[in-house]
Amino acid sequence: MKKVILYTTRYCPFCTRAKTLLQRKNIAFTEVDLSEDDQKRDEIASQTGWTTVPMIFIDEEFIGGCDDLYELEGSGELDKKLGS
Repeated sequence: MKKVILYTTRYCPFCTRAKTLLQRKNIAFTEVDLSEDDQKRDEIASQTGWTTVPMIFIDEEFIGGCDDLYELEGSGELDKKLGS
């Protein structure tokens, strides 16, 4: 199984939605809360070009945000990316 990392904030409904999908599929993930870590948020934003959360990675690949995660799920590509 590949490593899934979600960069989130506590007050983000899209973060909650992304976590719900992964939990429903029994996919283990690491959550990194950026709510009070501006330095880490700036670092990830410069790496991805995104300023919004969630920022979702599968292994080292940035796949995007919540809508992108659901799009991958709908097309069947999420399971392929996860190797499941």
